[in-house]
Amino acid sequence: MSTPHNNAKKGDIAKTVLMPGDPLRAKFIAENYLTSPVCYNEVRGMLGYTGTYKGVPVSVQGSGMGMPSIGIYSWELYNEYEAENIIRVGTAGAVADPVQLRDVIIGMSASTNSAYASQYNLPGTYAPTASWKLLSAAVRAAEEKGITFHVGNIFSSDTFYDDADSLAQWQKMDVLGIEMEAAALYMNAARAGKNALCILTVSDCPLKGLSTTAEERQTTFRDMMEIALETAVNI
Repeated sequence: MSTPHNNAKKGDIAKTVLMPGDPLRAKFIAENYLTSPVCYNEVRGMLGYTGTYKGVPVSVQGSGMGMPSIGIYSWELYNEYEAENIIRVGTAGAVADPVQLRDVIIGMSASTNSAYASQYNLPGTYAPTASWKLLSAAVRAAEEKGITFHVGNIFSSDTFYDDADSLAQWQKMDVLGIEMEAAALYMNAARAGKNALCILTVSDCPLKGLSTTAEERQTTFRDMMEIALETAVNI
């Protein structure tokens, strides 16, 4: 049952998948949180693992960077491997003024400058949103852990190096943070009749000139990881 991008077999992948962009973050989560993790995918270095967390089967797999990449991997997980829930655990740049370095953002909706929705030939502008089932469980988990978090609109951009320097414009619309994947994930979930959520750690504040290191982004954003794992076992 393998695809061109995933050599997992039927039954190798759990119903709930945590999906960081960085495959090394997937490896870190598997090795530090899952019981008896088994690597099911190494194609293109996009590592995927399945184990258990508090007795519940959970998978974790990298998505790569950008909407085309997560679009491929999440489509295959939903439609070829029968995943029901995908929780993106990624990084974001802060946009809204109150959002600080290392805060957690839970993406209720995802604005975008991408043309990803054009494939659906919709007679209007689609608004990609998270699944309430996952969103409400994540908020409960964050509250129970006493973690600082923000819930609201995020911006999924097709550009990392933005020649238009448009973040200040999105700040005016109360967007919390900028990332590059959530909108496509939410659209794939909606089209497949499945569930999706994006949980982010603020890795940098581009409007304030603050940032974390690559190593910190890979291994130290545990609040986000633990919220996602608790969500996975309480839905």
